Amino acid sequence: MLNSDTHKDKAIIAALDLPGQQADLEELAALVDAAGAEVVGEVIQSRPKPDPATYFGSGKVEEIATLATATDASMLIVDSELAPSQIRNLEDQTELHVLDRSQLIIDIFAQRARTYEGRLQVEIAQLAYALPRLTGRGTEMSRLGGGIGTRGPGESKLEYDRRRIRERMRELRKEVDEIKRHRDLLRANRVRRGHPLVCLVGYTNAGKSTLLNALTDAEIFAADMLFATLDPTTRVLALPDGQEVAITDTVGFISRLPHMLVDAFHATLEEVQESDLLLHVVDTANEQFPEQMNSVQTVLEELKASDKKQIVVFNKADLLPDPTQFLPPFSDHPQIIVSAHTGAGLAELKQLIADQLPDAPQRVTYLLPHSRGEVVSWLHRQGEVVAQEYEAEGVRVVVDLRYAQIRQAAKQFDVLPAEGVLEINNAE
Repeated sequence: MLNSDTHKDKAIIAALDLPGQQADLEELAALVDAAGAEVVGEVIQSRPKPDPATYFGSGKVEEIATLATATDASMLIVDSELAPSQIRNLEDQTELHVLDRSQLIIDIFAQRARTYEGRLQVEIAQLAYALPRLTGRGTEMSRLGGGIGTRGPGESKLEYDRRRIRERMRELRKEVDEIKRHRDLLRANRVRRGHPLVCLVGYTNAGKSTLLNALTDAEIFAADMLFATLDPTTRVLALPDGQEVAITDTVGFISRLPHMLVDAFHATLEEVQESDLLLHVVDTANEQFPEQMNSVQTVLEELKASDKKQIVVFNKADLLPDPTQFLPPFSDHPQIIVSAHTGAGLAELKQLIADQLPDAPQRVTYLLPHSRGEVVSWLHRQGEVVAQEYEAEGVRVVVDLRYAQIRQAAKQFDVLPAEGVLEINNAE
């Protein structure tokens, strides 16, 4: 864990310039700053491939050690995921605390997690990272695994630590699954109320939370920092045609997002998979935004959500010299330029959301008292009734309705479906 109090740890950041993969330490420096440390030196080495023992060549490792002495650095942060043996060898030869990119990002997530669910998921990621890095020579589990365990002096202690980590991960996943079941109930309730789900996705610090606040007059925490939001927040958004949608803010993505974080936050990111429409928010003020867009698409592919209907929302138009000259075809999806800060383009965005929402009917089941014949008649007029049965409890009607019609029935007759099949019926 990096020191995030008033005393900042001093860090050297380093990367390899590999064939087809040019080193860029700008984002790593921003991550180090977000974690609460201070960058006091940068090192880049060009190599055909990483050294299997120390990642960098021996001469560059000596250079790092010399730079650490001159700058009073206490840690080395490498812009890649290192093997456990590489971390150990670098620490031995530089006398620095060595972190790789994955551990740095996990550390930031640990600092940002505000809810109980977020903290559970971060701990799962910490333990998943720590498990293959335990060694009999004494890996410090408290540093890697959120305070669980101590130094392991021998093989029997090592196996004990591994068993404890696996047991703890099982316990945490059970708790996350319980929270997921609760979220599934909330999601099903939104469907029964006729609320399509719109999810905000995008690179970290693209302005997703600010956009959610601007669209819904919410007061979600938003800040100009990496990974300000880890926990999903859902609000209701009224569209120009009167339809209401549920709109959810999600955790920001980043290039080379550690797999253990994607796995740990799977329950949270499931909102993306279940959405009817994605708003891909892009920071137009960042010169690297095309690469960031590609990184977001990579994560969406990993989540099996890349085929979702999307709107690309180019945010921060107020920071552009001439926003009217900005919109070349960066994407095959519909795209719009807005400013969540000034409100420019938000009315047009709401209309675009309404235009892009799925129009296929949703199959739902109503169980109505025998006395509610007017509702049964209304369902026959408004939708396609596929089954109707008279039971002791009332009339069971299975009907295909559009979202707006489900919502209209709720408002006009104060009735909600008893069951809502989450699959969309494509038959018109």
